[in-house]
Amino acid sequence: MQIRDIGDEKLSAVMRELEPSTKHIFRNSYVLEFLGLAEEHSESDLQKELVKQIKKFIIELGKDFLFIDQEYKLQVGNSDFYIDLLFYHRELKCLVALELKTDKFKPEHMGQLNFYLEALDRYVRKSHKNPSIGILLCRDKDEEVVEYALSRNLKPSMIAEYHLQLPAKKKCYRKNFIRF
Repeated sequence: MQIRDIGDEKLSAVMRELEPSTKHIFRNSYVLEFLGLAEEHSESDLQKELVKQIKKFIIELGKDFLFIDQEYKLQVGNSDFYIDLLFYHRELKCLVALELKTDKFKPEHMGQLNFYLEALDRYVRKSHKNPSIGILLCRDKDEEVVEYALSRNLKPSMIAEYHLQLPAKKKCYRKNFIRF
């Protein structure tokens, strides 16, 4: 699959400021057909299959990703929280929290992700490393809702979608015009 730059509007303002190469590292969409999941599946099924096929998933994510853990436990106050998948990115020198959603993106997903990023930066990130990045990997997304959700977001984050099969190429037909 060819890596396409994601537009600046698909990244939170903080993520655009982090490092100029960020938009060349993350994709707007991922194809996960190698998982063999049924069209209807749970987040748990998605996570289990990704971990089982982690090498293929890291290849789909791109270079320099290192897998840390699944269901990475964060304790905040007296409560435990779990990040679906946690990675480290060597070039960006930061943790990358990946939250999985098997439904369409909802703005409230950003609150959960921002909470995780704050906890990672306070309790896990080393002082010489860059702020953690969050990726919401959703089944579907409305681009306008994504733009609004990211417009005032203060954490480096993005929203990507996944496909279980490579999307069909759009057919473009060119009309022939005859001049008289």
